[in-house]
Amino acid sequence: MDLLTQYGDDNDDLETGAPPESPTAAEVAASRPQLNLAVSAAPQVDTTGMVLYDNKAQAYGDVRRLQSASARKVYVNLPAEEMHAPVLGPAHPFQKDGLAAGYKNHFVGHVEDAHMHPYHFEREYHNFHALGFGEAPSGIGLVGRPVDEDAEAMEREGGPSAWKRRKTTAERKAEQEARASRVSQPVDPSQPFRLQERQPWASKEREVAELTEEQKEFISKMEAAKMEAAAGQVDSKGPTTFFHGKEEKDYQGRSWVLPPRDKRKESDTCFLPKRWVHTWSGHTKGVNAVRFFPGSGHLLLSAGLDGKVKIWDVYGSGKCMRSYLGHSKGVRDVCFSNDGRRFLSTGYDKNIRLWDTETGAVIKTFNTGKVFYCVKFHPGDDRQNVFMSGCQDKKIYQFDTDTGEAVQEYNYHLGPVNSVTFIDDGRQFVSTSDDKTIRVWEFGIPVQIKYIADPSMHSMPVVAKHPSNNYLLMQSLDNQVLTYMIKDGRFKSQKNKTFKGHNTAGYACQVNCSPDGKYVMSGDSEGRCFFWEWGAPQKIVRTIKAHDAVCIGCEWNPMESSKVATCGWDGLIKYWD
Repeated sequence: MDLLTQYGDDNDDLETGAPPESPTAAEVAASRPQLNLAVSAAPQVDTTGMVLYDNKAQAYGDVRRLQSASARKVYVNLPAEEMHAPVLGPAHPFQKDGLAAGYKNHFVGHVEDAHMHPYHFEREYHNFHALGFGEAPSGIGLVGRPVDEDAEAMEREGGPSAWKRRKTTAERKAEQEARASRVSQPVDPSQPFRLQERQPWASKEREVAELTEEQKEFISKMEAAKMEAAAGQVDSKGPTTFFHGKEEKDYQGRSWVLPPRDKRKESDTCFLPKRWVHTWSGHTKGVNAVRFFPGSGHLLLSAGLDGKVKIWDVYGSGKCMRSYLGHSKGVRDVCFSNDGRRFLSTGYDKNIRLWDTETGAVIKTFNTGKVFYCVKFHPGDDRQNVFMSGCQDKKIYQFDTDTGEAVQEYNYHLGPVNSVTFIDDGRQFVSTSDDKTIRVWEFGIPVQIKYIADPSMHSMPVVAKHPSNNYLLMQSLDNQVLTYMIKDGRFKSQKNKTFKGHNTAGYACQVNCSPDGKYVMSGDSEGRCFFWEWGAPQKIVRTIKAHDAVCIGCEWNPMESSKVATCGWDGLIKYWD
């Protein structure tokens, strides 16, 4: 309305024709829009914790700027001594890299470590919530008000405890009275049967009815059968065998076990295999070991984790000749005698069986109630009735096949014995164990003559002898094959003959040598077979992808100088040329 009035006044002046008056400077200034300086258009800034003033600092003009440790911006320029000052203040319990890092989360939340064991804290916590009272943190007096019975129990037991709280005297007295009333009450046949009266804890004074003779006889038979089954002496079906060939004897009456007459050794020099020529498949589970027939190599013996031992034809049809079924669990190791007419097998059913190779009959069974990990015939031709076996109970047993008993025990190892290897023409033998030691023994004397142990050593579950009879090759579980010299009665590690490149950690992969001693071979956990030169470089000269699972065994044919057999946990046996 003021503007309209002003507009009307101006028109009136124009209509009258009077000239307009010029405004003064004060009127012009008053007509301009005025700014309200009390209102700030700048955004609000949070200055909490940016600057802290101290009375003394204000007096002397010194202002100490304490920045927040979690601040993302710095609003002032800080001196170097303040930027690098340590973080002060209480510890943040949820900060990963703060002062509270590493503290445990207790029942009451995150707290700093105190001079109290967690066991005592949890005990008093449960005591207070279960019993209503507990020891004070100072160790003097109680927190809460226990009843008289609990106080007496606490004094007897040295303090309150919800974990071993005893019943009160009233509770025990009530239970005794209830038990006495149940025992004194006669049994009424017409009433329904009450289970409480027949429980063994209901009454200790009741007479136990004696067993009849038939019941005693039945129980004794059951216990004898259970003990026999636990010892594993006899399988449910007994050892059996199956012959898969055409005839066990030819037209001349010669046994199928005899080597072919026309087979001769090809060469004294061995060559590396190049191609895969044959596969033997018949085991339903992995194959743990393979052994060629001594001397001729015309038969191949295999030990399977399916509990079967099979023998295969190598030079002829390439088929399975005989299956030996005598183990209820997987077979761990097999070993031929010097003439190949007999062989030993040991399995996880705790049995060692001596087999006749030709007929498949079990000659003897040896059992001590423990698992045997290895078996080895004595190398002497006049001692083929003696064999050694490393056992799970940390002992080495010497068995006599004539008597069927253990004639000697070698008990110095601190872990299960994995391998036994004869040296010095059978006068001594070397054993390795899970205790990561090597021990040398005199045959027939249960006292070790040499002991090798080092903190850097690993377990060596497999040992092989070099054809020169001067060295031992040991498969170490740190992915190395170590060499030890056994020449002239000395037993010394050969640091310059170490074979590396394969992966055997955790697996007892077999190590072996070519008949001429020129090459060293070993399987590994990835199914490969490695070949090294025995000479100075010890370099890998060939690698074969042999199996889809662990290549656990490898054996060089003694007659065919370029052929190698490998076995793996994929259930296959492969022949390479």
